[in-house]
Amino acid sequence: MAFGIMSGATSNVEHAQLTELNRIRTEVGDLVACEKGDGIPFDPVRAYYLYDVPDTAERGGHAHRELQQLIVAVSGSFKVVLSDGVGKKEVMLRKPTEGLLLPPGLWRTLEDFSGGAICLVLASHGYEAADYIRDWSEFLSFKS
Repeated sequence: MAFGIMSGATSNVEHAQLTELNRIRTEVGDLVACEKGDGIPFDPVRAYYLYDVPDTAERGGHAHRELQQLIVAVSGSFKVVLSDGVGKKEVMLRKPTEGLLLPPGLWRTLEDFSGGAICLVLASHGYEAADYIRDWSEFLSFKS
């Protein structure tokens, strides 16, 4: 099953993929462009970023029914902890040229933020409260 059309109910932690982003180097600095077909299997519809996150804080703590995401450590580093209800995977993000592609149906927690870390998220959909699964028991029911 291709990443771009994966069902949240059937995805597992091994479907989460690191991808190299399109880096353009110039004499006056580098630029990273993120577009569908250039390492991203969806059209980004929404973008947001997290910053000034205390190193002891956890963000996330939810899953999505249909939403796909690309998560990038634009500055600093942080860990993404993923679960599909059975398996677990931890990914450390620390390069602005590398993103973590998340299919729907994975529980995610972001933790261990370094000082000055900035987490950029590109999403396949706009904000829809009904797409979020914020209760672990409900998540396990969704996955079964």
